[in-house]
Amino acid sequence: MKRFRMHMLICGGTGCQAAGSVQFKEALETELKKREVGHEVAVVETGCNGFCAMGPVMVTYPEGIFYVGLTKEDVPELVEEHVVKGRPVERLFYKEPTAKELIPEMHDIPFFAHQRLIALRNRGMLDAENIDEYIARDGYQALAKALTQMTPEEIVAEVKKSGLRGRGGAGFPTGLKWEFCQKTPGEIKYVLCNADEGDPGAFMDRSILEADPHSVVEGMVIAAKAIGSHHGFVYCRAEYPLAVHRLQLAINQAKEYGLLGQNILETDFDFDLSIYQGAGAFVCGEETALMRSIEGKRGMPRPRPPFPAQAGLWNKPTILNNVETWANIPQIITNGGNWYASIGTEGSKGTKVFALTGHVNNIGLVEVPMGTSIRSIIYDIGGGIPKKHRKFKAVQLGGPSGGCIPEEHLDTLCDYEAIVKAGAIMGSGGMIVMDDSTCMVDMARFFMDFVQDESCGKCTPCREGTRRMLQILEKITDGRGEAGDIETLEELAAMIQQASLCGLGQTGPNPVLSTLRYFRKEYEAHIFEKKCPARSCVALLNFVVDVDKCKKCGVCFKNCPVEAITWKKKEPAFIDLSKCIKCKTCIANCKFDAIF
Repeated sequence: MKRFRMHMLICGGTGCQAAGSVQFKEALETELKKREVGHEVAVVETGCNGFCAMGPVMVTYPEGIFYVGLTKEDVPELVEEHVVKGRPVERLFYKEPTAKELIPEMHDIPFFAHQRLIALRNRGMLDAENIDEYIARDGYQALAKALTQMTPEEIVAEVKKSGLRGRGGAGFPTGLKWEFCQKTPGEIKYVLCNADEGDPGAFMDRSILEADPHSVVEGMVIAAKAIGSHHGFVYCRAEYPLAVHRLQLAINQAKEYGLLGQNILETDFDFDLSIYQGAGAFVCGEETALMRSIEGKRGMPRPRPPFPAQAGLWNKPTILNNVETWANIPQIITNGGNWYASIGTEGSKGTKVFALTGHVNNIGLVEVPMGTSIRSIIYDIGGGIPKKHRKFKAVQLGGPSGGCIPEEHLDTLCDYEAIVKAGAIMGSGGMIVMDDSTCMVDMARFFMDFVQDESCGKCTPCREGTRRMLQILEKITDGRGEAGDIETLEELAAMIQQASLCGLGQTGPNPVLSTLRYFRKEYEAHIFEKKCPARSCVALLNFVVDVDKCKKCGVCFKNCPVEAITWKKKEPAFIDLSKCIKCKTCIANCKFDAIF
């Protein structure tokens, strides 16, 4: 085996690739060869490292130096200083947004230091396209244990003991679901993975498939042994080409190594796995709609019961879990259910992966123990709100099916029941942070527009009810709100929740209800005062400078793209409405809220 004096691990997830990691890697390999040190350094493209806002990123070993915001222009200096002379390049270190402190080593960066990795344990640590690297990190040990040392009943018992709940949104106990399917008679059963992930701002499942696809394959084979299944499908949206590519490579490699297919590990157990690419319909994240899609039918939910564990894909007993859930299974089998259950809270065991996005300094993928407070995730890991003149307003949890949690509930723990009590849901793990420049009415309108657009149309409450709610929200944000609109929204929301066929409709009104619960005054200001307190809704803005608040700094003048603002030193700015295109650039750049 060839040994190198240095390993340079470059994040090759979708985010970093979009920021130029491929070009950086090519330039690095060329420069190393040019300096005749290529034989001493291993350049490895990993999956998503998790620190998406800082990409492209790279970690060098054995030192553990962490570089951020890399470009191909940085390559000559990196090779000369770090590789040849052994002097890390400080200007490329991570800098804390608040303390402005340079932190050279990855494990000292708060974003990483406060996390605990189980589902993401291999992120940024291996070449996702090389099965040998997964095996070197104890990959497929759990499968060997399950197939040679455990009965199907013992596998299910261990998963039940762990307390793992489905990470796709509903939070149903995973072991219980497996047990139902295991006890259902039938020679043909199916194991499915939901990698559809349609929530706006969510990228947990995609990143796991890009960084560690073998963990999902291994988890699904273990489940297949537990219920007696011999074929499975991974339902992944076609918009995830890199995830699909790496997953297919993992499947092919697992078959080549005898870890998938016929006579796995020279036992008498057979299991094959296929990828089914979805067309991106949000409703296909619902389990029965997903199964209909695989069957070649239009993705629309069906009534339950019967539940998929009794009659699922092609009317056969079926279990379905999402990517994150499957990635936990090998660790549970390897370390034991009691080990996993020792992490988290009484009702929510283990860890949870969140996609932390929005108005937060450190955007990225976060895995924390259940029971961690939302405040800790946003401030200790996320680094807080970027702009000093802005304040935290709310965090949206659970995507279109979730709700908003305001500042007074920031100490809510990441626990399924606690988050529901606060007015949101855990969901698949989307966490969108919003500062005080966000209009909560417009935010509710955005999510309702998404839900209405993605409704399959099968049931009238969802199809027509969400359309009517959207129309009212559009009317309010356009300045045409009327007395009674809020009450109508609440009535429609209750009807849709009670009468819709599937989870999309039943939870669709949640963003509206949670914003009404905590930000009702904002709705009233839109309707009765014809004002948007966040100064976000264009129809309710005058684009006039408040001379009492104006600090005469000229920032608005310097940033106006159409020269609609006039300004002289020591004088207030003036906006020419005949030229103004209402782009809100002036409002976004004014730190003193002087434009209304």
